[in-house]
Amino acid sequence: MKTILLTGVAGFIEGKTAEELLNKGFKVIGIDNMNDYYDVRLKEYRLSKLNKLDGFRFYKEDIENIEFLKKIFKENGIDAVMNLAARAGVRYSLENPFIYMTTNAIGTLNLLECCRQFGIKKFVLASTSSIYAGSPMPFKEDLPVNRPISPYAASKKAAEAICYAYHYLYGIDITILRYFTVYGPAGRPDMSIFRFIKWIDEGKPVEIFGDGRQSRDFTYIDDIAEGTTRALRPLGYEIINLGNNHPNELMYAVELIEKYLGKKAHFVYKPFHKADLKATCANIKKAKEILDWEPKVSLKEGIKRTVDWYKENRSWLKDIAI
Repeated sequence: MKTILLTGVAGFIEGKTAEELLNKGFKVIGIDNMNDYYDVRLKEYRLSKLNKLDGFRFYKEDIENIEFLKKIFKENGIDAVMNLAARAGVRYSLENPFIYMTTNAIGTLNLLECCRQFGIKKFVLASTSSIYAGSPMPFKEDLPVNRPISPYAASKKAAEAICYAYHYLYGIDITILRYFTVYGPAGRPDMSIFRFIKWIDEGKPVEIFGDGRQSRDFTYIDDIAEGTTRALRPLGYEIINLGNNHPNELMYAVELIEKYLGKKAHFVYKPFHKADLKATCANIKKAKEILDWEPKVSLKEGIKRTVDWYKENRSWLKDIAI
């Protein structure tokens, strides 16, 4: 496979995955609607890095526009589709559930239908650990996940379901990746690590929902991008966890940030959010066996790299709203 259509390309995971593909010699056709869910300057920063690499072509459009998608498929010799675009964020999905369904579910359907019409046989979907709500840990791919507790998780469940239908009906080779709390340089400002770094650096109170003892399977962005590119291999139909398999409490992440910034945090505690999971932990046996993948970057090293990036870019990150 030579040419990859990658959606949401200016996003956090998407941008790093596109960079990984380009460095490996693939051509990347990137789509992003550049919405303002968070500060567009971060998306422009990621996009500017991609524009410097050979083999990259960008379209500013929305995967909800199927007629535009058909035009892209006609104009480019696409070998595989990586649908990493999504409306993300558990809490915001409670405020505006409709855009989560239209982007995450209908957008996925649009891309699958284009794959069917244009004979594209490989499709990768980005899904989420949020889909495991109420399941026993460590989360394994064959667990029944029929009780999503947020519109975000429900929209991802819908996307997974339509993927299976298109695999069954039309023989499209589909790999679904369930990501676990991805963090790193140029991360999303609505995610905990970015927020904690900025708050602590600026001496502002750190908002903690609950007691801070909830744990997350924090997974570094470079590891996620590597696992995502490996999912392009032919697998039939598979759902695969990409996670760290070593959860850490939020307060431990805060302690590391304090260490690398050389500053102390001040906390404001808020009620635990009903749509949040108290703990996540990925069973990654399948990723090791099928993709020959496992995470390499520890939380300690990953936080250090992220704080270093923040310091280097503090001059403009100070204006990013969180």
